[in-house]
Amino acid sequence: MKSPEVIIIGAGAAGLMCAIEAGKRGRSVLVLDQGNKAGRKILMSGGGRCNFTNYDVSADHYLSHNPHFCKSALSRFSQWDFLSLIEDYQIPFHERDHGQLFCDNSAKDILNMLLAENEKAGTKFQLRTEIKKIHKLDEGCFSLRTSKGDLLCESLVIATGGLSIPTMGSSPFGYKIAEQFGIKVRPTQAGLVPFTLQPEDKAHYSTLAGIAVNSVVTNERASFRENVLFTHRGLSGPAILQISSYWKPGEAIEINLLPDLDLYEGLKQAQKDHPQQLIKNYLAHYLPKRLVAAFLNTEWENKTMADTSHLLFERISENFHSWKIKPNGTEGYRTAEVTIGGIDCDEISSKTMETSRVPGLYFIGEVVDVTGWLGGYNFQWAWSSGWCAGQYV
Repeated sequence: MKSPEVIIIGAGAAGLMCAIEAGKRGRSVLVLDQGNKAGRKILMSGGGRCNFTNYDVSADHYLSHNPHFCKSALSRFSQWDFLSLIEDYQIPFHERDHGQLFCDNSAKDILNMLLAENEKAGTKFQLRTEIKKIHKLDEGCFSLRTSKGDLLCESLVIATGGLSIPTMGSSPFGYKIAEQFGIKVRPTQAGLVPFTLQPEDKAHYSTLAGIAVNSVVTNERASFRENVLFTHRGLSGPAILQISSYWKPGEAIEINLLPDLDLYEGLKQAQKDHPQQLIKNYLAHYLPKRLVAAFLNTEWENKTMADTSHLLFERISENFHSWKIKPNGTEGYRTAEVTIGGIDCDEISSKTMETSRVPGLYFIGEVVDVTGWLGGYNFQWAWSSGWCAGQYV
């Protein structure tokens, strides 16, 4: 039976970072993964450019049942620490809106850097490996039965991710291991995910597929300003993905399609300046014509400014500033970028990522109940939690 000191299950962002740090401490590390290559999600992230972190990272950018849990890891291995590694490898990158950092060339640059660091650290990899059983032995170590033979280790790290994007090999494996050892798992749901619409709304708005509008999207718990994208199935775009993590089934969201304009005042002024102008033509200065047509009642469509009362201006303004819509649901894990919920943070040390119930067992990355906003925050949690565990495994 082979006996590395540390076995990490999951060759994603968190697992690779943990392996690097454990190897630097002289620990013998074996990384297992069911897939045929390491870092598959890294390669497909950010449209192939990998939004690897953000200039502005704080606990406020994360959802968790325990909102303070992530603070320790994020402060001990920060975005600046990861950027230092990026600079060591001279990886060119650029900033987009809201401090998001992307590779100039390809996500391969990030993966190649992590694999090079693992090679320096002496990490061994065993891919295409299915874990069949895990036991904690009386001596304190763990035994693993795999499709490629039996293994023993002192420290076992679960870095298997969540349920999002099953085509990338995601599975509930990490949650099942937690349950096997009596560790609480908080309910999971798809996060950073597009909405589907009710059949009637879908029929009305599907003609707008492909249109994106900079908007403010709000519910009782959060508000985001970014693009809203109309799709054949419903609504997507950054603002929708962000609010989806704060959405509950059966709840409406409110969308302001003209956040930079006081439409009511604008219409009143246009009435004075251009009384014969059609309302739809005025609105077409600010929004795509197809969208204007979908949001204007047919009886308003061909009204001129002079023919319209201020009361009607108010109603038109409300249509565009306070569009309330109740999603039918989300597109689910198939297109979700992250999984909300997971291993209860109260079961884990925020310093070491080790479970209190089972010494030697660690959980890191997306499998834990820490979910970041869109914008590089989930990768930063992977780097930070993986780094922390790597100091102790």
